[in-house]
Amino acid sequence: ELQLVESGGGLVQPGGSLRLSCVASGFTFSNYVMSWVRQAPGKGLEWLSKIFGDGSTYYADSVKGRFTISRDNAKSTLYLQLNSLQIEDTAMYYCAKGSDIRGMRGQGTQVTVSS
Repeated sequence: ELQLVESGGGLVQPGGSLRLSCVASGFTFSNYVMSWVRQAPGKGLEWLSKIFGDGSTYYADSVKGRFTISRDNAKSTLYLQLNSLQIEDTAMYYCAKGSDIRGMRGQGTQVTVSS
């Protein structure tokens, strides 16, 4: 059974940092491009970043230079380092199998940025 389990969210002040993790199972992780997407309250899904099996990465303009995606294929784990967090980054964050918002997602981890 394909499963994605996110963790690492929490409450952080503006300017702070968090590191999100996503453990994948049920498929050959290294063979797939993986993404991070988020959904802010009252808004639709927003694609943030993707990483291919060879490590090549792409970012949305909204997070470029602040967020860093990475993966550990040996651990079937996807990461997202969130730096310089802003109030507007408050959202539920999901990892997704695939290159865009249409991929299967986990249950998500909540990131709240507040002073």
